[in-house]
Amino acid sequence: MTSSPIFRFAPSPTGLLHLGHAFSALHAFEAAKAARGRFLLRIEDIDHTRCRPEYVTQILEDLSWLGLSWEEPVRYQSEHMDDYKRALTKLEALGVTYQCLASRSEIKAHVEQRSGLGKAERDPDGALIYPGIYRNMDAETTAEMIASGRPPCIRLNMTKAIELVGDNLTFQEKGSGPQGEYGKVLCSPQNWGDVVIARKETPTSYHLSVVVDDALQGISEVTRGQDVFHATSIHRLLQMLLELPEPVYNHHRLIKDQSGAKLSKSAADKSLKAWRCQGFSVEELLEVIENEEHLAKD
Repeated sequence: MTSSPIFRFAPSPTGLLHLGHAFSALHAFEAAKAARGRFLLRIEDIDHTRCRPEYVTQILEDLSWLGLSWEEPVRYQSEHMDDYKRALTKLEALGVTYQCLASRSEIKAHVEQRSGLGKAERDPDGALIYPGIYRNMDAETTAEMIASGRPPCIRLNMTKAIELVGDNLTFQEKGSGPQGEYGKVLCSPQNWGDVVIARKETPTSYHLSVVVDDALQGISEVTRGQDVFHATSIHRLLQMLLELPEPVYNHHRLIKDQSGAKLSKSAADKSLKAWRCQGFSVEELLEVIENEEHLAKD
């Protein structure tokens, strides 16, 4: 007997949900209904410096107002750090991680010095690619620096990781990538450099926790925005290293503001709560989304 497909929506409570979140949540929810599958809600609250309980409360209220329902209990990442620690330990045993003590300013200075007048390498998100300052530092020196009060993050040695899994890694795309990518897509994790998989203040990162959670929750179809499309290469690499099942991916278009930029919490784009306070009904809000109207700031 074939098990029901499992979908999820996984917001981070670092601010209020906006129309982009509503579109993504509804996209996953409707896909689950159409497939007669299950729909789960996960709260990705590993960032203890930015996540706030009042945002969690508002997320639940907003999603209920949109007409969504989900299975209980809701998974809160902050309650499952041991799961991420076990995954990190496995990666360490494979020899594909290392401790990194570089600050952002140190990385920037090193990249500028190395690139000179040339163009600095950047990852698909536009961030500077880590130049490997501490990749080959000996354990004794690293331990001394940590003991002096410099907390490390943990990075994935991308070269070693790719050597272990091979360079023909792919994922199955049911939606559409930013350039119309569909079907079997070849992964390019090397474009990200040595990504952080555990931060200085917490024993995990978005990349590590999302693949662990999807596996533990049995997520069979990951529905999310095209802004995360390229990160799928990292996720597939981690899934292979950790021997986790491969879901199908369904990336969808992004809702954009007047300038053509995707909506975001950091840009103070109008929240669902604000739309409701202005008297918009769910139906009217869906019409705004469906018509792809460009949205002004609140």
